[in-house]
Amino acid sequence: MQYNKLGCTNLMVSKLCFGSLTISPLQANLPIKDGADVILFAIDLGINFIDTAEFYRNYQYLKEALKRSKKELIIATKSYAYTYEGMKESVEKARKEIGKDVIDIFMLHEQESRLTLKGHREALEYLLDAKAKGIIKAVGVSTHTVEVVNAAADMPEIDVIHPLINFKGIGIKDGTLQDMEMAVHKAYKNGKGIYAMKVLGGGNLIKDKKQAFSYILSFPYLDSVAIGMKSKDEVLANVSMFEGTAVNPDIEEKIGSEKRRLLVEDWCLGCGECVKHCRHSALSLQNGRSVVNPDACILCGYCAGYCPEFCIKII
Repeated sequence: MQYNKLGCTNLMVSKLCFGSLTISPLQANLPIKDGADVILFAIDLGINFIDTAEFYRNYQYLKEALKRSKKELIIATKSYAYTYEGMKESVEKARKEIGKDVIDIFMLHEQESRLTLKGHREALEYLLDAKAKGIIKAVGVSTHTVEVVNAAADMPEIDVIHPLINFKGIGIKDGTLQDMEMAVHKAYKNGKGIYAMKVLGGGNLIKDKKQAFSYILSFPYLDSVAIGMKSKDEVLANVSMFEGTAVNPDIEEKIGSEKRRLLVEDWCLGCGECVKHCRHSALSLQNGRSVVNPDACILCGYCAGYCPEFCIKII
């Protein structure tokens, strides 16, 4: 496994980052032991970098894995908090529930524009204070927009950027793939640590996996790439791809045949919370219930976290 220094931080991260959203209650909803087993298998294969978020509700998986592993892990998490006190609570929650006194990377979650960055200034101030106290090591932002990558590239307060990028540009909200490439290049040159997300377009590019991996591994301005993994087979296949070794044909066929989609159960009450919070306008209310547009959905699963009736899931 290749390891890179994450921008100007002192963190050496594996080129492949374990994206933990897929094992969480918002997606596969694995039992805690089973989810921890997948993480530990990834660790044994050389992955030392794990991406999570408060919103994923999966800190217990990480805590269980950390209890059972002697290896040092680098953990990046995120919060939607926008006030000083709110972010303080998010950081303390992560420290307690993950079981780490120091969180390696803490980010503002899913920033949409320069305006939202401004609106989260109080939260950012807390992260900077926490970094000064040694509670966190690096401050970052995650985003699906070109605008935020460009803005964060010029912010000395930001150490790490977690942008959406894939070879088809699926999910980029405000520009083309070329626009995002240029923004990431700028941020990388400015010393920001860059680790990508949604390389497989939320699962929409599974059939084009080889092309997707070829693109992302040849793009020179990334320190790491977060990929969601919910099984040992997926971990093994992704590690093989990143190390340039052959993927077991049986595993490749099994993974390639999996079709994922967003399911809205029949008991949907049509409250509209999922529609209101979908950043990609993939959901709408029709005849009193939520309906998904599969062409717009990137299978992030975030909508499930807002459903009061627990009727949304990725299958």
